[in-house]
Amino acid sequence: MRAPGEIANMVPDPTIVLVLWLVGGIYVLLSCNVAAEISSAIPRSGGHYIPVHEGLGNSMGLLVGWTMWSAFVVVNAVLSIAAADFLGTILPFVADNAQWSALAILLLMTALNWFGVEEGRWVQIVGTALKIGLLLAVVVVALLFPLERGAETAVAQSAPTAEPISLFTILLGLQFIVAVYDGWYTSIYFAGEDKNPGHNIPRSLFQAAVAVMAIYLLVNWSLISALDFDVLRSSQLPMAAVIGQVAGEWGGVFVALLATLMALITLNGCIMSTPRVLYGLAEDGLFLKSALQVNRGGTPTVALAVGTLFSIPLIFTGGYVFAFRLMGAMTLFAACLYILSYFALRIRRPDMARPYRARGHPILPALVLIINLALLISFVIAEPISGAIMAGMIAICLPVGLHLEREKRRLAPTMT
Repeated sequence: MRAPGEIANMVPDPTIVLVLWLVGGIYVLLSCNVAAEISSAIPRSGGHYIPVHEGLGNSMGLLVGWTMWSAFVVVNAVLSIAAADFLGTILPFVADNAQWSALAILLLMTALNWFGVEEGRWVQIVGTALKIGLLLAVVVVALLFPLERGAETAVAQSAPTAEPISLFTILLGLQFIVAVYDGWYTSIYFAGEDKNPGHNIPRSLFQAAVAVMAIYLLVNWSLISALDFDVLRSSQLPMAAVIGQVAGEWGGVFVALLATLMALITLNGCIMSTPRVLYGLAEDGLFLKSALQVNRGGTPTVALAVGTLFSIPLIFTGGYVFAFRLMGAMTLFAACLYILSYFALRIRRPDMARPYRARGHPILPALVLIINLALLISFVIAEPISGAIMAGMIAICLPVGLHLEREKRRLAPTMT
C-alpha cells in the first residue's frame, strides 16, 4: 500500500521504477527455482532451516532457524500494529488505543490458528482472493479515472527534491521491492504437512510468484498512469488519491479497509509459519522437545504460543521499526545460506531423489546468490548498525551450534 510512493521517491524515474518491480518479480521466480528443488527433495516443515541444516550442519542450521524465527516474530508484531493503525483511521476508538488494539488483533489471529491448520488455511484462501479482487478494482479505477492534473499541483510542489539516480540508489530500491515481495516462500514451511510435496510445492511457489508479480506491476503501472509522478513520490497511500476521485471521502475508508485486510491476511500467513521454524529445530534437537506438541488440528501449540509471547513486547516497546530493518538484513543473510545449502546438497547428496530439479544449474542459482549478496552489502552500507548487530547474532549462534554438533558426535557411538 505504501511501497509505490516510497520506491518512486527513492528512484525518481517511472520507467526505472517499473523495471525494478519487474526485476524483483524475476528475482522471486529465480529463487522459487531453487526452493522448489530443495523443498520437494526434503519435504519437512521448517522452511529455510531444513536444507541449511542438512547441507551446512548444525551451526549454520541453528543460525538460519534463529534468524527466520526472529524475523517472523518481529513481522507478526509489525503487522498487528499496522492493522490497528489502518483500522484506526476510520475507528477513533482503535486509534485511541492503538497498542491494545494491536495486541487484540495478534491474539485473535493466534486463537484462529490455534484451532488448526484447516481454519487458518481457509482464512488465507478467502482473504487472499478478496485482497486480489480489491487490488484489481483499484487498478481499474486508476486507469478509468485518472486524477486531474490541476488538482495535483499543490501536492506535486510539496514533493521532496529528487536525489540523483545511482547504482547504489537502484540497489536500495530493489532491496525495498524484494522486501515487499518477501513471503513468497511461505509454502515451504508446510512441506512436511503436504500430501504430495513433490508436485504441490513447486506449483504453489511458481503460481504465487507469477500472480503477485503481475498484480504488483499492474498496480504500479496504473498509479504511474493515473497520478503525476511527483504526487506519487510524496504520497504515503497513493491509492487513496485515486479512489478518492470516484468515491470522495468514502475512498479513504475503502483504502483503510483494504490496507487492514492486507495486513490481517499477511499476519495470518506469518502466524501459521512461525511455529514451523521451532518445530523443525526441535525435530533435530536444536530446541525444546515441547515444540513438537501438535494438537488435533495439526497446530504446534507450544511453538505457536512462544512466538506470540515474544511478539507482544515488541508491540509495546515501539522498537519494532528498527528491529524490522535489522531482520531485513538477517533475512537476506539467511537467503544467502539457503542458496549455499542448495549447492552443498548437490555436491554431498547427488543421488538424492529430486522431484523437481532447478533449471539452469548452476548459472541461475548462482545468479540468485550474487543478487542476494549485493542486496545484503547495500543494506549493511545503508544500515551499518544493523550489520553490526547481525554480526553479533552470528557470533552468538555459531558457538552454540558447534557445541551441539560436538555433542551429537560424542553421543553417536552410544546411540548406535
